[in-house]
Amino acid sequence: MIRIDLGELAPAPPVRMTVEQGSRLARSGVVTAAPSPYLPGTWLIGPAGKVGAARIGDIEVRIAPKLPVARLLFMAGYAGHAAGWRDEDVLAAEAQDLVPAIAQALWRQVARAIHQGLLPGYVVVEESTPVLRGRLLESEQLHRHHGLPFPLEVRHDEFTTDIPENQILRTACERMLVVPRVDAESQRMLRRLLRVFADVTPLACGCPVPRWQPSRLNARYHSALRLAEIVLRATSAENARGGVTVTGFLFDMPLLFEEFVTAALREAIEEEHGGRVAGQDRGYFLDEASRVRLRPDIVWYLRGKPVAVADAKYKAEQPDGYPNADLYQMLAYCTALGLPRGHLIYAHGAGEPATHTVREAGIEIIAHVLDLDAGPAALLAQIHDLASALAKDAIPA
Repeated sequence: MIRIDLGELAPAPPVRMTVEQGSRLARSGVVTAAPSPYLPGTWLIGPAGKVGAARIGDIEVRIAPKLPVARLLFMAGYAGHAAGWRDEDVLAAEAQDLVPAIAQALWRQVARAIHQGLLPGYVVVEESTPVLRGRLLESEQLHRHHGLPFPLEVRHDEFTTDIPENQILRTACERMLVVPRVDAESQRMLRRLLRVFADVTPLACGCPVPRWQPSRLNARYHSALRLAEIVLRATSAENARGGVTVTGFLFDMPLLFEEFVTAALREAIEEEHGGRVAGQDRGYFLDEASRVRLRPDIVWYLRGKPVAVADAKYKAEQPDGYPNADLYQMLAYCTALGLPRGHLIYAHGAGEPATHTVREAGIEIIAHVLDLDAGPAALLAQIHDLASALAKDAIPA
């Protein structure tokens, strides 16, 4: 077993491996991999925007995030639940290594949630039975049994612990057990918890996570469920390019940053200034023939009209300024939406926002910077400042 340790922003180190192993890594999409031009039999393995741990064939890869684990979890949770997420929802993220920290947080939250026993609830059951329970499904009865009196096709409500909330928790524990580099204590505690969930049906691989509604009845489950959803998303089985199967726990950092900015900015704008914020709006085209589709990350609508557009970019500021391609992309958005100003939101930058005015067109493109090293409250304060900057242009004084 080959083990490779990388940093999210670290240069690609040389690793000795076979051509087959290197090719499998290159096709996985988890890391970048290319034969070394200087050292025969070695490959240069580098990060590709993901952090976490994964097993690809007989190779284990660990990509350490630049952000603290607690901050990463805050962003991931907020992206999914916005105002429903609190920083204190994850209390066991003190470890420096991402996977052990998540595993510790998961079993502690699940153990706390089920301390009083598994949460029961009603589920709708459709089944064939010799006894009439609930409502007879007449069309199903005729279709399946051609007029025979038995068995009966019925639908009824059943009071059980096999409900979506318990299914989510059980499946998250199972998925975490197969993640590389989970510590021994977490493995032992996760197996112990799974014995409690013995009568709960696990979610099938590839199926969407069932929706659950926060309520007074499931209040003790809220924190565990939010963390379990993060685990399910990060451990979903992934057939990468070339049919390479990846098993592990991985955050796609550009996607996570984009989703966090969209969720937080939507909440700040709609709460403070009204209107509607759409994410990944696919209703715009660059050309008259509608062949070149545009998909801005954030479009703010007031009274049905777009008044602001923004795009989130998880990349470092370049020495000679922001990447030109981002400016071209934002110019296309502003042109298609008929807006005089567009906003680029970067991570890992520093300094004052940069403003670019396009010649002849007069369109302004403003580049903002989010300091992800700030605490959750300070980070959300930066988002509110961004909302105010967009509102200054969109709402006349």
